Amino acid sequence: MLPRRPEAKLHAAAPVFAALGDATRLRLVARLCSGGPASIAALTANVDVTRQAVTKHLHVLQDAGLVRGLRQGREQMWEIEPAKLDEARQCLDIISAHWDAAIERLRAAVEE
Repeated sequence: MLPRRPEAKLHAAAPVFAALGDATRLRLVARLCSGGPASIAALTANVDVTRQAVTKHLHVLQDAGLVRGLRQGREQMWEIEPAKLDEARQCLDIISAHWDAAIERLRAAVEE
């Protein structure tokens, strides 16, 4: 069983991983990470997803704390929340460490 602190961290990150579990949302996060803040118009350019659908996906990402919308004049600009992505990376590091420990235990048992 995981120590209490990492278990709580993993539990708290579940909404982030749920939000990232959709291909469209994952693409939006990747676009915002690589291209910086963008409007709905920019995020829907050259893709087969409607503005309404992208807006819905952005709101799911916002609810998970992955993006935030900022009003700039008449446009809503969306940007990534790097702290939440860092928390997700830390959770993956915890899981990876547990797998490494399990593999090491298996290696030790096989070598005995």
